[in-house]
Amino acid sequence: MAYIYYFFITAVLAMILTPLIKRLAYKLNVLDVPDSPRRIHTKPMPLMGGLAIFLAVVITILGYLYFGRPDYEVMPKKFFEAIILGGSILMIGGTLDDKFDLPPKLLWLFPALASLVIVYSGIGVGIKQLSNPLGAPISLDFAVLGIPFSAIFIWLWMMGMIFTTKFLDGLDGLCAGISFIGGLTLFALSLLPHINQPITATLAIIFCGALFGYLFFSFNPASIFLGESGSTFLGFMLGTLSVISGGKIATALLVMGIPILDVAWVIVRRLWYHTSPFRADRKHLHFRLLDLGFTQRQAVLILYAISAIFGFTAVFLQSLGKLIALAVLFCVMLTLAISVVILYKRQHPHIPESERTRPLPVDDLPKV
Repeated sequence: MAYIYYFFITAVLAMILTPLIKRLAYKLNVLDVPDSPRRIHTKPMPLMGGLAIFLAVVITILGYLYFGRPDYEVMPKKFFEAIILGGSILMIGGTLDDKFDLPPKLLWLFPALASLVIVYSGIGVGIKQLSNPLGAPISLDFAVLGIPFSAIFIWLWMMGMIFTTKFLDGLDGLCAGISFIGGLTLFALSLLPHINQPITATLAIIFCGALFGYLFFSFNPASIFLGESGSTFLGFMLGTLSVISGGKIATALLVMGIPILDVAWVIVRRLWYHTSPFRADRKHLHFRLLDLGFTQRQAVLILYAISAIFGFTAVFLQSLGKLIALAVLFCVMLTLAISVVILYKRQHPHIPESERTRPLPVDDLPKV
């Protein structure tokens, strides 16, 4: 029952905080102005939605530490402090970027610092090996230039998850919804008898509660956007939850598989054409779905469904099963990407690349 209480409390906090943050964003003029073809909204939209999620999570975590009294022998207090400090760094950096549009090179700084906080706290650094269904475990118990490779691995993992959700934030409710599915999967996994990590489960359900409350304002048609701070914080939380009490990396890869593969493909494509990996375009899978005629809501629900299916299977699969599922996921993504490109080119055979945009079909729902 305690999990239900934490979920409910955090959801209510997010519902209360989001309208307040929305007003603050308007007051501070922290808005996303539709000034490029990639922007699919037609009027300035308030950013900083991630701040509401962060505050709801932090307030509930502090309440959990005071009233729930978790066993610090199982999970040291510094782990909770690292989550709050790392999230604060992302809030500061993301809000500055939303307000002043920081240079792309600076966008590495805040995620890198937040990831270092996690590594320095020791979260995940104790992972000495990764399971290998095809043979002996893969050892992480060695050093590179005097730095434990497990620390390097955790830092890279955190950065990868942060930038995955950052690039995923392109449609109303997409990033928050898939992150909710990811958090719920990690929550369920933590409760399995052979894993039994109630503290990790509590953190995951707190995270899910904040996302659930926020989605009332974020699902199409959205009345507020996550902003840089929110899109990076979601990846930060998913990355942390997947390593905080032992590796659940394969599970996170399954849930976030489509976004991760999509981000990898887009980055490789941009580098191939000698453009910056941070240069925004409409080559992501979710934009391709829109160009095929799907509404925002339809495209988002398709991606929700894929993530939920793989997340559900991840909870019950053993190592070999997860490897097979990852292979299936890769094939699904490859097939989906090829199909979308072929269908798109058939529908738009003579349209120049620069003109392959059109107004977004928006579902007829009242704004929250």
